[in-house]
Amino acid sequence: MVLCGIDMIGSYDAIFKNARLGVVTAPTGVDRFMRPTYEILAEKYTVTALFAPEHGIRGDAQAGDHISTYVDDETGLTVYSLFGENKRPSEEMLKDVDVLVFDMQDVGARYYTYLYAMCYCMESCAKYGKEMVVLDRPNPINGIDVEGVTLDERFPSGVGEYAVPVRYGLTIGEFGIYINQSRNIGCKLTVIPCEGWTRDMTFEKTGLPWILPSPNVPTPVNSCLHYLATCYYEGTNISEGRGTTLPFEFVGAPFINGKELEERMAAHKLPGVHFRRCYFTPTFSKHKGERCQGVQLHITDRSLYKPFEAGMYLFKEVRDLAGDEFKLLYEGKHLVHLYGNEDILSPDFDPKKACMEAEVTAAEFAAMKKAYHIYL
Repeated sequence: MVLCGIDMIGSYDAIFKNARLGVVTAPTGVDRFMRPTYEILAEKYTVTALFAPEHGIRGDAQAGDHISTYVDDETGLTVYSLFGENKRPSEEMLKDVDVLVFDMQDVGARYYTYLYAMCYCMESCAKYGKEMVVLDRPNPINGIDVEGVTLDERFPSGVGEYAVPVRYGLTIGEFGIYINQSRNIGCKLTVIPCEGWTRDMTFEKTGLPWILPSPNVPTPVNSCLHYLATCYYEGTNISEGRGTTLPFEFVGAPFINGKELEERMAAHKLPGVHFRRCYFTPTFSKHKGERCQGVQLHITDRSLYKPFEAGMYLFKEVRDLAGDEFKLLYEGKHLVHLYGNEDILSPDFDPKKACMEAEVTAAEFAAMKKAYHIYL
């Protein structure tokens, strides 16, 4: 079994033993026996505060729901919100903290908010003279493959701050080292690495239990891979399957013809994935209670599946089929933030051209990131 950073803290006792600890965590912050990280730290050290990212420390908040600061019934500690008006720990939040400990499972996608919760914490630690420790965890979709558009930094947001491809092929700890060093953040950062993880591993090979990192990522590899293909619909009136048992695997709307969409996608002959016509009725989110038609994405060969490429061809066909029924939400800003630039807003968007351009910058990033690898 792979051991995560929390399982290795005994070798780093000197950092924790005389410090007041703040803990940024979520339900995925557990050791190999599934004990919460904040409990493990509190048994040996002094924990003075907890910090809640998107979805909260209990994972009970849906995507985009603001988190409030409150006193936790279980621990008696103040839980400071990092997903509301404040996304960065303030000086006041950190006044009783010497070392901020971060332990959360990410999903390997550039637009997952936990990455930026970590980076914002690094900025605050640097600003207020605090130390930060990241308890590392595996990248669930391996630490090798890189794909997708590299963010144009003219469009920063909480789902993307840096010029990073959609799939970046680093663990969350490696990502922290990369940003801290390349952006000169100046945080006193320690990453406690995993033991036994290698870059070619997907999560299923680690022997670790999969705990949902957020309510709509139910499976360890398929959910994370499809998330790279279909998250873009968050910025549109097309359902990405929220409100079903397979979010990000279903795509559709009441005004989509599923049979025609299936036929159009089959014509592209994309490797490693099959698009099957389907019908679904979301229980919440977009088109709640309405019968939708669309497709379900089925992986037929993970080694061949390129989720970004599949997602771009699907996006083009969905938009063309929907016609005037297709609408952008938030004036298109969220879609731009997710995709990485404004090209996707064009009615003449060409998925083949987009993928070819993305391959160039992804290859550059893949070569550069090796300098920040801490695993073979």
